[in-house]
Amino acid sequence: MRAYLDTEFTTLNPYIYKLISLALVVPGGPEFYVELTDAWEERDCSDFVKEIVLPQLNLEVHGRNTVQARMQLLGFLEGLGPVEIICDAPNWDWPLLLWLAGPGGLPGNVTAGRISSDLEFSYDGAEPPHHALEDARLLAEVVENADKA
Repeated sequence: MRAYLDTEFTTLNPYIYKLISLALVVPGGPEFYVELTDAWEERDCSDFVKEIVLPQLNLEVHGRNTVQARMQLLGFLEGLGPVEIICDAPNWDWPLLLWLAGPGGLPGNVTAGRISSDLEFSYDGAEPPHHALEDARLLAEVVENADKA
């Protein structure tokens, strides 16, 4: 089984970036999506994030503190059975997934997947929405369709 990962975070500085939202999408299966309420502040965010990412959040519906989000994430992952997690920006997304998983790390049923280096990403010429759940869905669609071709 595969789950596709995407995150949104505060800035493109790998030394100080903070997780805002995280999504995991299993094609044809369950989805996990959370927006963190206590791990970042607006002042941590780049102008791009303030203009594009933050307006798309719905903290009333999806907002969780880090402890709640961690428990939900680990429960979701454990419930999947053996799962390969795939993302298109592993240098950015994977450390944030590990951070959210916490000191105990990811469950033993989780492995890191890879995207073929010759896969061409195309979102029909448009920018992805920069919303973790929508971007994870798009990534799943692109990779799964490429595998069928």
